[in-house]
Amino acid sequence: MTLVARRIRVTGIVQGVGFRPFVWRAAQALELVGWVRNDAQGVDILVQGAPAQIDTLLQRLVGDAPALARVDAVLAQDAALQALSAFTIRDSVQGPARTAIGPDVVTCPDCLVELLNPADRRWRHAFITCTHCGPRYSVTRALPYDRPQTSLAPFALCPSCEREYRNPADRRFHAETTCCPVCGPQLELLDAQGQSLPGDPIAATLALLQAGAIVAIKGLGGFHLACDARQGDTVARLRLRKNREEKPLAVMAANALSLERYTTISDLERRLLEGRERPVVLLRQRVGCDAELAGVAPGLLSLGAMLPTTPMHFLLFHEAAGRPAGTAWLETPQELLLVMTSANPGGEPIVRANEEAQARLAGIADAYLQHERDIVARCDDSVLRPLGTGFQFIRRSRGYAPAAITLAHAGPSVLAFGAHLKNAVCVTRSDQAFLSPHIGDLDNAASCAFADETVQRMLDLLEIQPEVVAHDLHPDDHATRAAIAFAARHGLPTVAVQHHHAHIAAVCAEHGQRGPVLGLALDGVGLGSDGKAWGGELLRLDGALATRLGHLRPLALPGGDRAAREPWRMAASVLHELGRNAEIGARFQARGADTVAAMLTRQLNSPRSSSMGRVFDAAAALLGLCEHMKYEAQAAILLEQCATRHIERQGWPQPLLQGWSIGSDGQLDLLALLATLDGAGDVDAAAARFHATLVAALAQWLLQAAQTQGLRTLAWGGGCFLNALLSLKLRQSLQALGLQVLAPQRAPPGDAGLALGQAWVAIQSWEQ
Repeated sequence: MTLVARRIRVTGIVQGVGFRPFVWRAAQALELVGWVRNDAQGVDILVQGAPAQIDTLLQRLVGDAPALARVDAVLAQDAALQALSAFTIRDSVQGPARTAIGPDVVTCPDCLVELLNPADRRWRHAFITCTHCGPRYSVTRALPYDRPQTSLAPFALCPSCEREYRNPADRRFHAETTCCPVCGPQLELLDAQGQSLPGDPIAATLALLQAGAIVAIKGLGGFHLACDARQGDTVARLRLRKNREEKPLAVMAANALSLERYTTISDLERRLLEGRERPVVLLRQRVGCDAELAGVAPGLLSLGAMLPTTPMHFLLFHEAAGRPAGTAWLETPQELLLVMTSANPGGEPIVRANEEAQARLAGIADAYLQHERDIVARCDDSVLRPLGTGFQFIRRSRGYAPAAITLAHAGPSVLAFGAHLKNAVCVTRSDQAFLSPHIGDLDNAASCAFADETVQRMLDLLEIQPEVVAHDLHPDDHATRAAIAFAARHGLPTVAVQHHHAHIAAVCAEHGQRGPVLGLALDGVGLGSDGKAWGGELLRLDGALATRLGHLRPLALPGGDRAAREPWRMAASVLHELGRNAEIGARFQARGADTVAAMLTRQLNSPRSSSMGRVFDAAAALLGLCEHMKYEAQAAILLEQCATRHIERQGWPQPLLQGWSIGSDGQLDLLALLATLDGAGDVDAAAARFHATLVAALAQWLLQAAQTQGLRTLAWGGGCFLNALLSLKLRQSLQALGLQVLAPQRAPPGDAGLALGQAWVAIQSWEQ
């Protein structure tokens, strides 16, 4: 028989996912000899045997790869035959990184069986894991992904774990985070003063939760603050301590069945809930949910819900169920429902270290359930909502980040610093873009430090030396200042990217769109290239170039940024535009209403903005839905809810055909539509009519631009597209007009995806 040798290179997410033992088993089955090893570029294989068997192996490397793997490329080349008698797994080799680390994922079914089996040596072991599950990004210090480079390094394997770790036939072969109760980290429950509490930590934690305590629980990417979601007084106390007035809280249930008492769950939503990423999913509340879960998501149609992510979470629900043997109890509804919200003082990064928790959560948490395994990198929960037949990211973080987004072509390595709000950073390597986990709003020192830390971690972990730095146009944002300072320290060129240009470029990046495209950016605010506040923009993108084709009619923002927090000010602005300035003081009894009327008349501290976000705010305030926001986008959310209720009962209303006009300069004027909202008797019907008219106006605006520009492809982005009514109805309308719509899919439509667009523009600029 003719024998040949092949050297095979596999790249992608192929470390920490059981890829080497998978290759070993496949080679054994095909009677091949050689070796496999990890290196900084991915997986390196030398294989010898019959050509047909090697071809079969190459097919299996892609088709049968482990569930957590993502194979980007398999490259094979001829090699010289060697004197080999078996197929072995060799030690890893260091070098310049070309691979990536996978996201953290939920405990796998095999580990759950062991966790809940009283006869198994890992029964109730809170750190059970294998190559198919558990922490990855949050515990990894460097690549290649080997135990010495994770936060499990201090925990030497016991003889039993060592045997599993060295056995290629075992699913824990080179499971870098494996351990057991003998050799792994230990749980500990501390009181508010940091003193260790006696007894079983899981049982004691459950008792505290059931007694109305707020417990800080150390998860994968940081601590959560947990309490019993059914105890309204405890939820109210959590809100008071955390200074979180009305912003909704997420809950955790044992399984999807346990949530059906409170929410409806479609097949798509069930798949999202039960997926290995374990995101928070926005589910539609059932009638009475708001009363049963008082204070969790007050006044909202949706409830953010998630299922257990770590063995520790499963054990809490297991304890509440009475410690049944086996996993059958997970197929039945469970009573326990926990609020599970990020452990952080308002607006600051999630807490990750034990000492940090006791310092930063003092006065918030009554107790701390913690352990000795370090969280190397903070990684908050991902949040998404179903949208049509798919889903939409609200926050892309644990479970999804920093998985690479493949670009249409390779380019220089770019470091993009993102936006001031909902910050995430992006680094590119060849044809891959790595968007970091959620960082947050850069309006406090702790968050700014976290952003700087994340930049360095992404560069170090992926061993990327950027060749160009990208940032927003706004000169005063921390992200911009940090980008310019970084570039100066390293002698790198910078590319400043206009905010809304970056929104559309992010969509083009993930869809591989290189040709000219129309862009519709609808959001709160971003600095325009003319120095003014933009937010409702019609653009043409062509490579690195963006041309402003049109915009919404600007409205005054009385009080500047304050108008974004107080929607009544935007309603006052509309009344002023309508020539009804004298009504402002009586229409809005808020303190300072007369002053605002005078500011508008005299054009003092009232910059004008084309923001669509402020249009939504004005509409909500004119309908009496929200005059002062307790959390971001509250006014727009309440407006969408009213419209949703009407549309679900009576269908979409006809748009007001006189509700808008389009000027010869490309300006879309919605003032006539806004004028109809003041004094509307049926608020739900008026909100639905607002949405229907807005969709019709945008569709006409876009169609005219498409015809003028000779383009049929549209990309849209910006936080306003988190409005499901707008996104779904506008897509339907545009497709009926023959336009192709590209929307954000792998990144959020808001500012959290901005860094991806900045990086894409920088790559295009480099080429040009």
